[in-house]
Amino acid sequence: MRAAVEALLATGVAVHDGFLDARALRALRTCAERRMRGGEFRPASIGAGGDRLRHAEIRGDSICWLAEPRYAAERDLLRELEQLRLGLNLEAGLGVFELELQYAWYPPGAGYARHVDQPHGRTARRVSLAIYLNARWDPRAGGELRLYDAAGACLDVEPKGGRLVWFLTPGREHEVRPARCGRWSLSGWFCSRP
Repeated sequence: MRAAVEALLATGVAVHDGFLDARALRALRTCAERRMRGGEFRPASIGAGGDRLRHAEIRGDSICWLAEPRYAAERDLLRELEQLRLGLNLEAGLGVFELELQYAWYPPGAGYARHVDQPHGRTARRVSLAIYLNARWDPRAGGELRLYDAAGACLDVEPKGGRLVWFLTPGREHEVRPARCGRWSLSGWFCSRP
């Protein structure tokens, strides 16, 4: 745990391959597909509160908030993420107490334009994360998470199955590049109390 937190604090971005093993990856992907078949996914919007709008040309994914972890694989993941949260507080004193987590499905050609993960006027989101649920991802398919640093240089992270990417949220611009095939992930934020 300490090494993962140290990597995050050293550069503001950390990538951990194999965060999910093959079994957990399959199980969570199955959970996401069940929730989609059950009608739990909704087109994602941008903005906050009453100002939320759907702009598919800016953000083309559909999401399902993981407010109620109904499946064993979801509960297992939340226990693992709780260990990360505790590590962030112990090793870095970040004061994060809550986790917001959602499944995201990007159909072929969809992306999410360059943005930051803090809605205007809100500062509770401290650490952003994405966990990829794409088994056997072909790098030629695109769909990378592109992260920008303060100088404008970028790092592209392929949405390889089982991979965790996390980054310090404040001011970190990033985007999801369009993919040639469907792209699954869990994304979320460790948050401080408002």
